[in-house]
Amino acid sequence: MLENTIWWQVYPLGSSGAPIRDRDGDDSGHRLRSLEPWLDYLVELGCNGLLLGPIFESVSHGYDTLDHFKIDSRLGNEADFDSLMEACNARGIRVMLDGVFNHVAATHPAVAQGLAGDTNWEGHEELATLNHADPQVHDMVVEIMEYWLAKGISGWRLDVAYSVPAEFWRSVLARVREHYPEAIFLGEVIHGDYAEIAQAGTLDSVTQYELWKAIWSSLKDGNFFELVHALGRHNEFSAEMIANTFVGNHDVDRIASTVGQGKEVLAAAILLTVPGMPSIYYGDEQGFTGTRGEGFAADDPVRPPLPESPEGLAPAGQWLYEIHQQLIGIRRRHPWLATTPVEVLENTNETLSYTTGEIQVDLWVSPSPGVKITSSEGTLFEWS
Repeated sequence: MLENTIWWQVYPLGSSGAPIRDRDGDDSGHRLRSLEPWLDYLVELGCNGLLLGPIFESVSHGYDTLDHFKIDSRLGNEADFDSLMEACNARGIRVMLDGVFNHVAATHPAVAQGLAGDTNWEGHEELATLNHADPQVHDMVVEIMEYWLAKGISGWRLDVAYSVPAEFWRSVLARVREHYPEAIFLGEVIHGDYAEIAQAGTLDSVTQYELWKAIWSSLKDGNFFELVHALGRHNEFSAEMIANTFVGNHDVDRIASTVGQGKEVLAAAILLTVPGMPSIYYGDEQGFTGTRGEGFAADDPVRPPLPESPEGLAPAGQWLYEIHQQLIGIRRRHPWLATTPVEVLENTNETLSYTTGEIQVDLWVSPSPGVKITSSEGTLFEWS
């Protein structure tokens, strides 16, 4: 599953236009169903996985969970979830849920039951860290995971997995795998030895933030030496596991805003020609822009609402969508790209050539950005 899934990542509270913080009155609604008109779009893009941000009852942004067994009232109810799952299953789309098991809202019942630690998570008074040494917390997380796996999801993204003791993951995931051996577990990890962290916690994959940073930084600054270094590290990690690769997600500035016009094509080309399990953040394939701000609403600019259907998208993004289709098509026709190491042929500050198996990728940022992908079949993709 890791080798052949390309995820379309969505932050449902944002994509559906749900109120995040100003929650006066009854703000309930069946907004989760707003994703159903986008499923054919996802498939036509070339993806076969839907990676959902938080959908459980929470106080505000979804990462302050109140009830892991209940769909957030702003998104609807379990019938809405079942409808989405049925629609995904009909199209062969795998679904991964975002599980926040490091902390909960300070008003979560687990806090009153004494299952949370003495300190708030990273100084956030509205959040309480779960006591991962307590067997009751182990039991609770196993029950939550298995409840939604029984409803047909393919796995879990484990929020801030780096803050949870590895022994907790080993214990919990071993129990879950007894009943759901095919389930996949993707840990959010920012820094460190990704392969070692994954092995210690028995995680199937982790988020490859090092590669993300090197991609946008190299393109922005015209310094491919940074990317070359990161690709070497990525090869080492990839020999041990299949990492989740990305150029955008719900926590970072939009790639189009970060690297500038045109260079987002190069970012996509790199993402889809190096080893890993790629995820594409909703709207990046359309050139959505946005940078994080300050304060409680800092993330709102990178978590925008979607139109009611793809027909409502601005025509200006169609060219980039079609480029993503072409690049994902190359990935699909050469599935070994997910596990084949990268070999750098040559590079300067502003140019880079590398091979992944029989495919060669040539990138340049000056005098204007461009990319060419070739193989023994000839030219597979060219853009400048």
